[in-house]
Amino acid sequence: MAEIIQLGAMAPDFALQDQNGEVVTLSQFKGKKVLLSWHPLAFTSVCTDQMRSLDRNANRFEEKNTIVLGLSVDPQPSKSVWARALSLKNIRILSDFVPLGEVARDYGIFNEEHGASKRANILINETGMVIWVKKYEIRTLPDVEEVLGKM
Repeated sequence: MAEIIQLGAMAPDFALQDQNGEVVTLSQFKGKKVLLSWHPLAFTSVCTDQMRSLDRNANRFEEKNTIVLGLSVDPQPSKSVWARALSLKNIRILSDFVPLGEVARDYGIFNEEHGASKRANILINETGMVIWVKKYEIRTLPDVEEVLGKM
């Protein structure tokens, strides 16, 4: 199994659809920090709490020049329904579905056993370099205050 991406590495670019069907690339955010907040699967309790917490705190991330992207291997139509069900208004959630988990694999956080990503936060600086990485146990909700403290 691949190792999680290392600090100081250049973050691999990607092109994934968000909940609205719009293509999002990492490179479109040059000049801003980007938080890639990985959750294993939509419609599960911890993943729901993780995305809602990020959405509620979106303005605090914006004040720190940071774009928040939630990612999982769920198909785009599922992400669309889930975003509406959660009333997500401020963050984009991306589908790493085709090919399954390709971006999660590029970042070293794909869980082959479960066919989904692990739970992780990866912070990328304004030039595309990884500056913070944290993997969480599957049932652990990432602390948004800890994440904000890394900005």
